[in-house]
Amino acid sequence: MAVKRANKTSRAVAPAAEAAASTVSTSKSGGKRILLVDDDAEIVESMRTVLESRGYQILVARDGNQGLVLAEGEAPDLVVLDMMMPKRSGFLVLEKLRRSRPNPIRVIMITANEGSRHKAYAEMLGVDDYIRKPFAMDRLLESVDRLLS
Repeated sequence: MAVKRANKTSRAVAPAAEAAASTVSTSKSGGKRILLVDDDAEIVESMRTVLESRGYQILVARDGNQGLVLAEGEAPDLVVLDMMMPKRSGFLVLEKLRRSRPNPIRVIMITANEGSRHKAYAEMLGVDDYIRKPFAMDRLLESVDRLLS
């Protein structure tokens, strides 16, 4: 299964209350916690389904500001972070996460952007992995498993 970014103008906007609420799913295995920060509901649900099937606990943020709040308050083991989001970009979230913790949270950045400058900037900020959309779920799982092992 591959994931690609939906056209932002073609999807419905979630109500403000839903967008502000985080979603936490627990697994029977009590696995490690992963925060998904992405404004595309289809991509989030695809990633959530696959990661939960592997026993990971999933938290969801729909924008960069909410992602920071959850990352700081919930201390996930890993953040999967979209680059282009409302309110605060993935770059700004990554930069803040890297400055605010003595032991940084592992971060995978996902993006539909093809530019190599963006990848270089993410690497300079300390991203652990950088995945371009569309991507195969196996690629995401390999990265998650590697970073959390």
